[in-house]
Amino acid sequence: MASSATARTAAVRRPLGPDRPLDALRCDIGGPEALTRVVSDHLGRLGAAVVRDEGREDIALGGGGFAPVTARTTWGPAGSGVEDEATAQAATGVMAVHGRRHGAPRGLGVDYLATATGVLAVQGLLAGLVGQARGGPAARVSTTADRAGLLAVSQYVAAAGADEPEAVDPAPGGPPFTSADGVLFELETLDPGAWAEFWRALEAPADAIRAGWRPFQFRYATACAPLPAGLHEVTRRHAWARIRQAAALSGAEVCRLRTLAERAAEDDGADPWTLRALDRGRPATVTTAAMAVVTADRPLAGLTVLEAGRRIQAPLAAHLLGLLGARVVRIEPPGGDPLRGMPPACGGTSARWLALNRGKEAVEIDIKAPGDRSRLRELVAGADVFVHNWAPGRAAALELDAEHLTAVNPSLVHAYTGGWAGRLADAPMGTDFMAQARTGAGEAVHPAGEPPVPSLMTLLDVLGGLHGTEAVLAGLLLRERTGRAVRVESSLLGAADTLLAPALRRAASGADPRRPAGFRHPLRTSDGWIAPSDTCAPAATAYDVSGLCTGDALDQLRGHGLAATAVTTDLAALHHDPRLSGPIGRDAHGAPAVPDPWSLA
Repeated sequence: MASSATARTAAVRRPLGPDRPLDALRCDIGGPEALTRVVSDHLGRLGAAVVRDEGREDIALGGGGFAPVTARTTWGPAGSGVEDEATAQAATGVMAVHGRRHGAPRGLGVDYLATATGVLAVQGLLAGLVGQARGGPAARVSTTADRAGLLAVSQYVAAAGADEPEAVDPAPGGPPFTSADGVLFELETLDPGAWAEFWRALEAPADAIRAGWRPFQFRYATACAPLPAGLHEVTRRHAWARIRQAAALSGAEVCRLRTLAERAAEDDGADPWTLRALDRGRPATVTTAAMAVVTADRPLAGLTVLEAGRRIQAPLAAHLLGLLGARVVRIEPPGGDPLRGMPPACGGTSARWLALNRGKEAVEIDIKAPGDRSRLRELVAGADVFVHNWAPGRAAALELDAEHLTAVNPSLVHAYTGGWAGRLADAPMGTDFMAQARTGAGEAVHPAGEPPVPSLMTLLDVLGGLHGTEAVLAGLLLRERTGRAVRVESSLLGAADTLLAPALRRAASGADPRRPAGFRHPLRTSDGWIAPSDTCAPAATAYDVSGLCTGDALDQLRGHGLAATAVTTDLAALHHDPRLSGPIGRDAHGAPAVPDPWSLA
């Protein structure tokens, strides 16, 4: 759509370089600014000249020999009541999951779904260009915040529809802990022995240590951790220095909750991922991938992705590549991924595991055994992408890093989805809740007047997985444009930087980085909760709806011209929710499966 020159902002240009796959391309961006903030930033970082065009309702990316790929971003279906961040969080179950630790629905104080929608839009645009470079047609992409929300809670939705109950009864509670000198901190360990040693060093009661491990261990799955009160009482009796000593002796790790101001002061402005074209050319042989039929909705058809990942980040990144048409092969340890058996199950397989791994092939390989590593290298020789989230330094120690594997396959995109990307000298263990603590996310997700508390919803793991897919697609495009192997890396830190960028800018300018008190707190009705839109919330709180049923409460607010929607509290009810833009189905195991987060045509 044409527009006047005054409706356009100046193009954002960055230095050209060999590691920017969008060099010589231009992007004209329209649509809701909240949903396109990340699109503008990330496409610019990848080398495109970005122009904000207020006369457009969509995004067009093209040039440099590519026909334009277009994308449209919206909050949800027209007339659904999903019209901004607050209502999208309410409708998709995000408020319910984030609120579990509090015992009632709560909205995230950050624009999580807008951020995720932006990253998904970039993925669709990059995938469209990769498909076009491989002989496919120009694509049209659409993304919605409600589908981003369903993807974010997909593991919790899967568990809610499983054949058996949760392994731990959901109940309010969880870290962080508080020291005697007032330090708020997160604790992390994946080892029950280290857990016990840490608490014994602080002279915690044995029964509290035993009772606390299971809810602590399952907090990633349940988004709550009803720990014995005695453990919190123990930490309040010890100074921070003593707690750090206990962690060092036990092998557990602790991390003080940083403020947004502290994170802003050290922010280096780095890209949320890195891409580096390597000095290896593509072999001239014709591959199966080259003969594959590439369509607009399957731009990665014919490509093979090897994934050596556990938990969320790498498996989610590979899952999304599979939805775009790639063949995905998981590298699992002998005996298979132990998380396949994590309760609750559907058809004998973990519902949560299926949410990220359905449809993948699997090969069991012992990467510690030289013979099995040779088998892995043989698989790499016929693959296009290798993605892993092993501990830092492990790939190099096993001679499975980018330099070694691109010697086997000179056209490989080698991707690492890690914790910190080597950017912080004092980085703790690279897990979601430690990353939230270290980056100030714990402060950002709750409004002013509330203590900083990292969300027990796996915010950064999911967003980190989305960044991993984005980085791989950028790497594939760079490979197509340069004919060289590419190493890419994404991280939880990069995901946090993307999510917290507006808050960090406010902190850097000296403004209060947190949202005002009461921000995104739903209103209680007689039979549930309703969430006003962000702009209508101040006026909506003037009405007492506690004695009204949810339907009547919505009618009252809407009668006064205020936008609001019901808060989903039962994730199983999402299967039949008319507000959503796509249905939740069932996979071959009977596990709930959320719709693809974008559509390409």
